[in-house]
Amino acid sequence: MRTAVRMLVVMTAAVALLVGCRSAPVKDVINEPVVVTGEKQATLQDVEKAIVRAGATLGWRMRSVEPGVMEGVLNVRGKHTAIVDITYDTRTYNIKYRDSSNLDYDGTNIHSNYNLWVETLSHGIQAQLVNL
Repeated sequence: MRTAVRMLVVMTAAVALLVGCRSAPVKDVINEPVVVTGEKQATLQDVEKAIVRAGATLGWRMRSVEPGVMEGVLNVRGKHTAIVDITYDTRTYNIKYRDSSNLDYDGTNIHSNYNLWVETLSHGIQAQLVNL
């Protein structure tokens, strides 16, 4: 009986550790298509405006580095920071991890909220593009 109780305690602790694990591999957005409604073709400026508007609605600070390149910075509760590089043209855009603080990045994995923030940003960009 004691062995069964010990096994139950060990298994419960293992499950608790796995559930508490909030780390995941960094997921970049690569070659996401620029999709607009109707027959209009998006210009480089249209894509840039869509990225800036999407970022602003989600709390990202966007800074144009050069045509086709932006930097996005998200500060969460003054404790966590994510920095991404966004490259784009009239056909596709990319969102790639550049740096972070207090997100437990280890060279491969990062706090899983980071991936959610980037995915939400990408969906926001798509929503802005469709409304051109």
